[in-house]
Amino acid sequence: MDHFYFIRHGETVWNVENKICGATDIELTERGHEQAIETGKNLLEKGIHADIILTSPLVRAAETARHISEMTGIPMQVEPRLIEQNFGRYESTPRDGKEFHEAKKELASRFGTGESMLQVAQRIYNLLDDIKAGDQEVILVAHNGIVRIIESYFREMDNETFSSCGIRNCEIKRYDFPG
Repeated sequence: MDHFYFIRHGETVWNVENKICGATDIELTERGHEQAIETGKNLLEKGIHADIILTSPLVRAAETARHISEMTGIPMQVEPRLIEQNFGRYESTPRDGKEFHEAKKELASRFGTGESMLQVAQRIYNLLDDIKAGDQEVILVAHNGIVRIIESYFREMDNETFSSCGIRNCEIKRYDFPG
């Protein structure tokens, strides 16, 4: 396939509280559910079609994908490789903390008990290669940390750009494979 779409999950309580969710399974807020329903409507209005929605197994993404699936009729499937990065000691700490911002530049660090950016990149790059080689139109529903890795797959980034990269809740982004 020559492209795919990425959607970040709807708002969570920890998003509102400015906390890093990471691999911690945090529910959507009421607003997050509403955002997901609106995103499904938005896909229909824009004429965006897909064969399948692949979602992270974490509840905030799976619920977002469920709402989108119900609105659009596109079937969904859990894709374990889309789980958010485990940020180890930074889970539940402030998202805008200076220490965390700097730590995201340490690509081989596992943050004590978590997962390194390199480990996440391996599974996400492999997934993107599978999508490119496949014949299905795909929508991915996942997390901010995952979109950071996807961005690095498609463009040159220095450590500061990588560390600062992100996407809004329920933002829809299209990615086109080169060549």
